[in-house]
Amino acid sequence: MFDFVRSHNKIFMFVLMVLIVPSFVFFGIQGYTGFTEGRQSVAKVDGQSITQAEWDAAHRNQAERVRAQSPGLDMKLFDTPQMKQRTLDELVRERVMLVASNKLHLGASDERIARLFQDDPQFAVLRKPDGTINKDLIQAQGMSVAQFEQRLRQDIGVRQVMLGVAGTPFVPEASVGTALDALLQRREVRVARFDPTSFAARVQPTDEELKAFYEDPANARAFEAAEQASVEYVLLDIDSIKGGINVSDEELRSYYQQNAARFMAAEERRASHILIAADKSKPAAERDQARAKAESLLAELKTDPKRFAELAKTNSNDPGSAQKGGDLDWFGRGAMVKPFEDAVFALKKGEISGVVESDFGFHIIQLADVRGGEKKPFEAVQAEIRAEVAQQLAQRKFAESAETFSNLVYEQSDSLKPVADKLGLQIRTAAGVRRSPAPDAQGALANPKFIEALFGAETLKNKRNTEALEIAPNQLVAGRVTQYEPARKRPFDEVRDQARTLLVAQRAAALARKEGEARLAEWKQGGDAAALDAPLVVSRQQTAGLPRALIDAVLRAPSQALPAWVGVDLGAGGYSVARIDKVLPRDATGIDPKQARGQLTQAWAQAEALGYYEALKQRYKVKIEAKPPVDPAAAGGASN
Repeated sequence: MFDFVRSHNKIFMFVLMVLIVPSFVFFGIQGYTGFTEGRQSVAKVDGQSITQAEWDAAHRNQAERVRAQSPGLDMKLFDTPQMKQRTLDELVRERVMLVASNKLHLGASDERIARLFQDDPQFAVLRKPDGTINKDLIQAQGMSVAQFEQRLRQDIGVRQVMLGVAGTPFVPEASVGTALDALLQRREVRVARFDPTSFAARVQPTDEELKAFYEDPANARAFEAAEQASVEYVLLDIDSIKGGINVSDEELRSYYQQNAARFMAAEERRASHILIAADKSKPAAERDQARAKAESLLAELKTDPKRFAELAKTNSNDPGSAQKGGDLDWFGRGAMVKPFEDAVFALKKGEISGVVESDFGFHIIQLADVRGGEKKPFEAVQAEIRAEVAQQLAQRKFAESAETFSNLVYEQSDSLKPVADKLGLQIRTAAGVRRSPAPDAQGALANPKFIEALFGAETLKNKRNTEALEIAPNQLVAGRVTQYEPARKRPFDEVRDQARTLLVAQRAAALARKEGEARLAEWKQGGDAAALDAPLVVSRQQTAGLPRALIDAVLRAPSQALPAWVGVDLGAGGYSVARIDKVLPRDATGIDPKQARGQLTQAWAQAEALGYYEALKQRYKVKIEAKPPVDPAAAGGASN
């Protein structure tokens, strides 16, 4: 309904920041306890360094958390300069918040810590049934109870830094109107388009002009053949180690016997039930009445068990099973509430239970059938066991092989053959490799870190092996360049047609712009505007197919005196002129005013928090010392 705010977040946040950020310029805070100084500093907060090691560790931890939550996610998405920069930004933010918390003496009393631990649902897993802390779980995370308490106290203090700003936003009515106008105002316009293709026939460049265009340094990159290399590489992973592992049938049978419980077919039961509903929250008298009805039905069934399906259809309050005679189909352990499950798995085939009480009411259960529960034959699980044992053995052997791999590619750096022979690895080859991974690249060649190592100065100059690089869990790769072709400018004869296409497009766009600017000047002086298109109503949400740059110019144009004119250079897209005839009321169709204000308030709070954070960064003299990431495309890289 108001999702448009989210899709134009940059515009909206700009409006809010103009209104809010200046109020934080003179903000002041005091007090702080220091951090350990690092030797390879990538950023500083309040004079204290964030080291390269801290940055690397934080990035690894973030990647591991995401991998644990989304095992199917392609982790190479994390191995980019942009993602590493995002990790550093978060690390800086965390450090700024901690500094501010300490200087403002924010934190929590012992009573608040105890109350939070007892009442907050997120800590339920750490509480024993008697309410005390589960020390074993805390220690499994590598912390003592004291460290956990300190971490919790620190987190509370950090949250308090922003709570006073982000948690109490006030949005003036005038600001609400300004923000909504920026997003939802509509204007009626008439447009004239000057398309470069209409002017292309007028452009007939000579060979001399084409040659001059080709030789212009400003156009050099258009005719450049990117550097590329032919490479070879070896990959050590679990699969490559498993290929050399043989497990005898005797060993497999031994594993089968030692893990017999794991190879049992899961027991499932098929049952029917009659539910007399009485939620546990109901008064005792109402539940007693439901129990009495269930006892009465059970008495009837004891007289004639064959009537179970009939009585279920007419008496059960379970809409999902009643019309099927109470049939619940097959289910295993864990599928039903515990009292129900315990009763079902205690019955023999054909038996009817007594009245079983659960949170939903009172059940009478009849067990129809049982399947599973028997041990699977060795032959049925032999392949599964072989793969499992090989995986375990390969996992154990990987650490030893990884050390050998790393040592050999370093010690015998002029060839990959020694490490391939020693560990039984395949030497793989690839041609046309460039400084950024190709969109369709897979495996090691899709890893930016490995590609960067291949194009390192030492690797290129001396054709040495790269160091062993971990590109994923249990995956090491090393490679070398066998042939290198530096970037070069292609000969003129090879790119003549390309040069003509580019020059014609450039000059046609210039002619379109010149014509558009001339007509705009004429129309502003009162010339005949019949060439303008029919009127259109546009807004940021309803662009009527017009270019975004034109929409922005139309909505930014002063509207005190109408008609108003704007001209927009669309670059290779030509030139457009728009006449603004009317400013129309905001289109509030489908917008709930309360919800709109709520979302505006939320965005306002985010803008205030951002402004406050920027003020804290200035106060604590945040300095980013690491080089910013370089976009390979912008740096001239190309895909192989």
